[in-house]
Amino acid sequence: DLGGDSDTIVWHTTSGTVRAADVEQAMTRTLDRIADLPGVAAVSNPYHDADSPLISENADTAYATVTFEDASQDLDPGQARAVVDTAEAAETDGLRIELGGGAIALTESGGSHLAEAVGVAVAAVVLFVAFGSVAAALLPIATALVSVGTAYAAITLLGHAMTVADFAPMLGTLVGLGVGIDYALFIVTRHRRGLKRGLSVADAAADAVATTGRAVVFAGATVCIALLGMLILRLSFLNGVAVAASLTVLLTVAASVTLLPALLSYIGPRALSRRERRRLAEHGPEPEVPTGFAARWSAFVERHPKLLGALALVVITVIALPTLGLRLGTSDQGNDPKGTTTRQAYDLLADGFGPGVNGPLTLVTEVRGAEDRLALDNLDATLRTTEGVSSVTPVMYNSGGDAAYLTVVPESAPQSEDTSDLVERLRSEVLPRAEAGTALDVHVGGVTAGYDDFADVIVGKLPLFVGVVIGLGCLLLLLAFRSVGIPLKAAAMNVAAVAAAFGVVVAIFQWGWGSELLGLGSAGPIEPFLPVIMVSVLFGLSMDYQVFLVSRMYEEWLETGDNRRAVRVGLAETGRVINSAAVIMISVFLAFVLSGDRVIAMFGIALAAAVALDAFVLRTLLVPALMHLLGRANWWLPRRLDSLLPRISIEPPECRAAHERLAAATDAEVADVLAEEERQRDVRDTTG
Repeated sequence: DLGGDSDTIVWHTTSGTVRAADVEQAMTRTLDRIADLPGVAAVSNPYHDADSPLISENADTAYATVTFEDASQDLDPGQARAVVDTAEAAETDGLRIELGGGAIALTESGGSHLAEAVGVAVAAVVLFVAFGSVAAALLPIATALVSVGTAYAAITLLGHAMTVADFAPMLGTLVGLGVGIDYALFIVTRHRRGLKRGLSVADAAADAVATTGRAVVFAGATVCIALLGMLILRLSFLNGVAVAASLTVLLTVAASVTLLPALLSYIGPRALSRRERRRLAEHGPEPEVPTGFAARWSAFVERHPKLLGALALVVITVIALPTLGLRLGTSDQGNDPKGTTTRQAYDLLADGFGPGVNGPLTLVTEVRGAEDRLALDNLDATLRTTEGVSSVTPVMYNSGGDAAYLTVVPESAPQSEDTSDLVERLRSEVLPRAEAGTALDVHVGGVTAGYDDFADVIVGKLPLFVGVVIGLGCLLLLLAFRSVGIPLKAAAMNVAAVAAAFGVVVAIFQWGWGSELLGLGSAGPIEPFLPVIMVSVLFGLSMDYQVFLVSRMYEEWLETGDNRRAVRVGLAETGRVINSAAVIMISVFLAFVLSGDRVIAMFGIALAAAVALDAFVLRTLLVPALMHLLGRANWWLPRRLDSLLPRISIEPPECRAAHERLAAATDAEVADVLAEEERQRDVRDTTG
């Protein structure tokens, strides 16, 4: 069975040649030992052919192919480790041995859960600082771990029913930990506010679920919708990712509104710190007065909305600029960190045989007669003189003679734009001329061609995908907040956050700014599937903060009809918890850079950048500034449309009557309300 993963063993002599008798004997023994290892199906030996193409022209580098019985995702890492250990045992002072391939890469990753552990540890510290209570700090962690653990098991089972990408469980864990801890943080914060107001433990938990819990369910729904939007692309590779990630979010939401309230009831008043419990016992319930930096900042934004809004817009625009240079393509083991054996093997092959040997192109066609055979011979000759081609193997036919293929080795690396240009040149110029007057239909395959084709498919479907995700998200916000302006602003903010996140990814991974310093390997193109997955996740996460921020503003708006105070109070009361949630998410996401996986590291950095910019620039600067500038227009909804839309409220039940009164009020009545509010300011206007 030769259907398993094919990997490469590369050896290089620092003095002499690989054809030297001692080197040949040592490597032949080593290759024979590897061939006898469990899980190995076949091993090639360049010494069996005097003119072997597996030995470089200057004879200082050679390589052999190891074929495993299983694909890399099904392979026992111990079998790959045995191959590495056996090969490296043959190294001497003058003989260097490196290995590359998908199975070998399994031995490079630690396989531990260091990333998750670091993220959870940092989150625990932030939660303790925010709450001052060990019990309260541990609840979001416990809830997230239970939901993510359950989701991980479910994703494993899902893999038996549909295709699930190998990085899907890690992506699900990344998203699940981030949103799980955040959702629990919001609910625990609301519960603690209830306790400070003098509510009983049961009433405070019920109030938290009835208010913030509604927002959590709604926010989780928007994340799931954004993730499931990938299904419209009809790419089986992404279907498993969409279902796996959305399943994780669904279980996280379920745990937040069921398990978490039960745990809050269990710990009772310990959700408050000792000092808070003592103050509550001595002085009674606290008034809900936003004070401190959050209140001062909210008032500052209210006084300078134009200046701060313009500043935020400039920051986001500058960070998003690298997105204009986004190039989709294949990254490979040439992008691995320099110290890895996979990167060393890649570089040895490139130095000894040319960079194109790491990603040859395959030309395949059906053959129907002598004319086709003659045309293929002419094509062979033409390819050898084609710009960008390093070498061409002779035409090879199958046993029936009705199919043939050629292997074309480019002069450039698989991820190089020059190789993509060569693929395009072959398809648009060279092959059409060769096929003219024949029955040939030559197809170009290989790593670069495959990724370029995949990128074209993704780019072609991306506008529809983004449109559907934005449209559904706006529809949900329209139903929840009964406003045209809120969904439109949310869509604009989400696009800004996604563009800025892509800008950071392009700068680090494509341009290589600090990538080696961070241990992420060298610069290279961005995988074609990443934009789709990142757009889904980022749109969902960006909508989260929009929901939590605006829901509090909406609650205040329904109570008072005063837009200025609604924005000011909403920002002041949610600013601290949103910032704490953002710090937790950023910590969790950045911790996944430690996973050693380039794709997961891209996700981690993109999500961390998006959350940081969303929380600290968009939601605390640009969104409140715009809402101050737009005034009552923020909450405008045509009466006809209001009567047609179904009601799915995320505000507390007692606010619904206020909403109906406000919606029915005339402009004169609203003006009277606002004038009265200006004369009699609520205590919550205190700026600290």
